Amino acid sequence: QVQLVESGGGVVHAGGSLTLSCAGSGDILNFYPMGWFRRTPGNERELVATITGSGTINYSDSTKGRFTISRDNVKNGIRLQMSRLKPDDTAEYICNARVATYSFWGQGTQVTVSS
Repeated sequence: QVQLVESGGGVVHAGGSLTLSCAGSGDILNFYPMGWFRRTPGNERELVATITGSGTINYSDSTKGRFTISRDNVKNGIRLQMSRLKPDDTAEYICNARVATYSFWGQGTQVTVSS
């Protein structure tokens, strides 16, 4: 059974950087689409970035070139490098993997960007 564990969240000042990691277990995930989503209390998850098994990457418009998603083969998962962070980036960041008809989610890691 696939499990995803995020790490790397924290508190940073506006304009700073953070790198999030998502470690997978239970299956080899490098051939499956994966992505980062985020949510704030009371809101639905929103897409941040996705990467396919062939390496195709898509970002949300709000990312504006500030975030970079990549595979992390050592951890059987993905990374999210975030720079020029804004207070509006404050959210719980959640790792996702799509395996056949199933969608797996991590527990999330909190990112807080102070003004």
